[in-house]
Amino acid sequence: MKPSATDRRRANPNRGARVDIDTSHINRDALRVISGLHAAGFQAYLVGGGVRDLLLGFSPKDFDIATDAHPEDVRRQFENSRIIGRRFRIVHVYFSRGYVEVATFRAAGRAHVNKQGRILADNTYGSIEEDAFRRDFTVNALYYDPEAGQLLDLVEGRQDLDAKLLRVIGDPELRFREDPVRMLRAVRLAAKLGFGIEAQAKAAIDRLGYLLTEVPPARLFDEMLKLFHGGYAVQTFQALCDSGLFKYLLPLTEKALQDPSQKRFSDLVYGALQNTDERIRAGKPVTPSFLYAVFLWGPMQGLARQLELEGLSPRVAREAAMKDTILSQLRYTSIPKRLGFPIRDVWELQYRFYRKRGKQVFRLYRHPRFRAAYDFLCLRAGAGEPVDKLCEWWTVFQAAEPVMQKKMARSSGGKAGKTLYRPRSKTYH
Repeated sequence: MKPSATDRRRANPNRGARVDIDTSHINRDALRVISGLHAAGFQAYLVGGGVRDLLLGFSPKDFDIATDAHPEDVRRQFENSRIIGRRFRIVHVYFSRGYVEVATFRAAGRAHVNKQGRILADNTYGSIEEDAFRRDFTVNALYYDPEAGQLLDLVEGRQDLDAKLLRVIGDPELRFREDPVRMLRAVRLAAKLGFGIEAQAKAAIDRLGYLLTEVPPARLFDEMLKLFHGGYAVQTFQALCDSGLFKYLLPLTEKALQDPSQKRFSDLVYGALQNTDERIRAGKPVTPSFLYAVFLWGPMQGLARQLELEGLSPRVAREAAMKDTILSQLRYTSIPKRLGFPIRDVWELQYRFYRKRGKQVFRLYRHPRFRAAYDFLCLRAGAGEPVDKLCEWWTVFQAAEPVMQKKMARSSGGKAGKTLYRPRSKTYH
């Protein structure tokens, strides 16, 4: 994408403004790579979200490097490196703590695109000015030289950063057509930073959201992880709903959330997202299968009720609904097989929690998905579903000594058989 006349007028002539950044917050391996490239006579800068977050006072984990050295040059300079990618050829320089990503300055407007304007390949190299104008947002097009202490700002990104404004570089409609996933990135970044989206870009998202239906489901699955596992899931979810993009990722969930009778499901979703954010902030693990189980719980329950009304038994209706709900979602975002089974396990165990007598209690307790299913159960209770007594019983059971656990399993009033399953007259949201 070539810089427009307006973009050229906005270009900042002050290429080397000094900034006060504490380099102790910068990955030492990234500093080594920059030093090595400088020593070999190449330009090299930190660029992108790492620079943005440093200027905002955060401590970034990832640092990307942009350089005028071609991938082969970088590879020759660092023996511990490897060239990867076809669509975008970059270099990973490996260290004991991970790797640093190095990309060559790319030329604007020379990428290979298809008839819809979608970028197919982008390996034409250019100058730093061209590289800046091909980036997505102005706040991500800031280049920092840690050895000189200078910030290069060619698109007034620092001004937008101070104004808490997310602005697309170039024509938003053209940039979103090149890569519709940029719309999701815009919403995610604005939600994370608490920024507003510039009006022209916001209007383009309203018009072009449907282009996400043309993105491969596998790629949208990857974006789902970034959207909801970044520590800002609640804000991101609300921003996706407000922008109208959520329905292109999880249309079954969108429909269930709009159902007035599904108020408890809405509370479950918000509770799960808040819980996910808290776990990430505490450094605890999170799994995409759990959030998918939450997002698809309402649609699955609704389909199961419908199938019961059509004459299927509760158990058969439930099993069919589980399978069909996951298969329907696959048209929009992929769900790897390694996640599909855990989702169904978490759902199935919700019904087995009613079995509180005898050996089946301990079989359930030893199930590999027990803890995830238990957390799901208690989130349902917190959302107002009538399972609070179940959550309480299993909470006490887990904390009890083995002798007391056996006593609880003998004295529980839980029954086996058909009464374990939800009667048709009862509604679970």
